Amino acid sequence: MTIKPIADIPLPAATSTTSLVSGPSGKFQEVLEDAVFRVDQQQQDSQASVNRFLNGDGEELHQVVLATQRADLSFEMFLQMRNKVVNAYQEIMRMQM
Repeated sequence: MTIKPIADIPLPAATSTTSLVSGPSGKFQEVLEDAVFRVDQQQQDSQASVNRFLNGDGEELHQVVLATQRADLSFEMFLQMRNKVVNAYQEIMRMQM
């Protein structure tokens, strides 16, 4: 297995911040809904992996640990993202007009 340098990893297409906040049903809402869905999916996958392991369905212990760690990390990242959004909102609300 060869490890690619970070510079060789393709990045998703860049989007401008104005396109992310394009109205009440704009891109920001879609990004947020997608993030919540992905975190929930990771949690469900983790729980299914634990259940398969406990039922003796051939799930390996290291797969269970990886699935639970993935779910934990995705939740922690989402929580940090939420904290940043809340802090930004609070900062905007403190601004004097």
